[in-house]
Amino acid sequence: MAVAILIPVSFFLLVFGITYLYYSTRNRERMALIEKDLDATIFNKAKRENTSPVWKIFILNFSLLLIGVGLAIFIASILVANIGVPSEVAYPATIFLMAGIALLAGFFVSKKLTS
Repeated sequence: MAVAILIPVSFFLLVFGITYLYYSTRNRERMALIEKDLDATIFNKAKRENTSPVWKIFILNFSLLLIGVGLAIFIASILVANIGVPSEVAYPATIFLMAGIALLAGFFVSKKLTS
């Protein structure tokens, strides 16, 4: 019973630690730039050119992933019905294969959008 409470507590501590490190490091970098009288425009994301919003890239990759999974289920059902491949093998294998191919295609399409 005592072990069960350690999982959410450790998860909370992990999230808090990562968040604390991110913000404290970011603050230190900015303070170092201010102390050295350097230009801090590298932190302004809105001024960067030729970048697509993150939500567009996420939706593109997610939609390609779902298309890949749907196509994988269709291919697996054909493999099971016509060729006789066991369903315990066909479904997971084709889902992982097609999901990987879809994410790879999403990577290349996202790369074209951002460059």
